[in-house]
Amino acid sequence: MTIDVSAERVIQLPPARVAEYAMDWRHDHEWTQGIRIAQLTREADEGGFGVGAEVTRTAYFLGRRIDYVMRVAGYEPPRLLDMVSVAGPMPMHVTYTFEPDPRGTLARIRVRGGEGGFYRLAAPLLARQVRSSIGKDLRGLEHRLGRREGEVL
Repeated sequence: MTIDVSAERVIQLPPARVAEYAMDWRHDHEWTQGIRIAQLTREADEGGFGVGAEVTRTAYFLGRRIDYVMRVAGYEPPRLLDMVSVAGPMPMHVTYTFEPDPRGTLARIRVRGGEGGFYRLAAPLLARQVRSSIGKDLRGLEHRLGRREGEVL
């Protein structure tokens, strides 16, 4: 794989709370950089969201529209969501993990991929951009959850 980058952040909420929000594809556009639309386009074999489910995303990255499909390869709430691209401009493997931390939750995102063509040539720039983007994603997740926790229900 050409790109292998990760980012992590401690969020001062319990792992179950962080994972419940972050693992729900319906919230992807709210906290994930560039994603404008996310749709569940294939349910898991048991129905709903889980291993085998597919989420189609429309995103903008480096000024370009990217449409891609992520298939859930691993799903162990509240600890792990592992997805691989099955359609899109480049192979991609995205892993979200949520671990208990004395201050709340250690949230991590790891992105691997980018083999071939333009992506191989642009790997150093692309890796920096992806690292920056997933760092912003985690800050956005923390911010979004903080606002949701402060809402009166």
